[in-house]
Amino acid sequence: MISAVSIWMPLIYQYGVGGVVFLIGLTLVLRSQACDIRRRSDRFWLFVVVGGMALYFGVHLAVYLLALYVLPHGGRGVG
Repeated sequence: MISAVSIWMPLIYQYGVGGVVFLIGLTLVLRSQACDIRRRSDRFWLFVVVGGMALYFGVHLAVYLLALYVLPHGGRGVG
């Protein structure tokens, strides 16, 4: 039997390590003032980048949950 830890580790690793790299990059952009959050257009693109990352994670998580809990049971759900 596959343990729950081994099932979730790839997702945790991908978004854990990727999230740290993403935050480091975002911090560098903000500290170097390449993105000035006082400007409306810069705030918009900052929202697009962060929102895009969150949306991508949400879709990835939804597909992951579907593969784990719905698809093995032929679309009837757990049980």
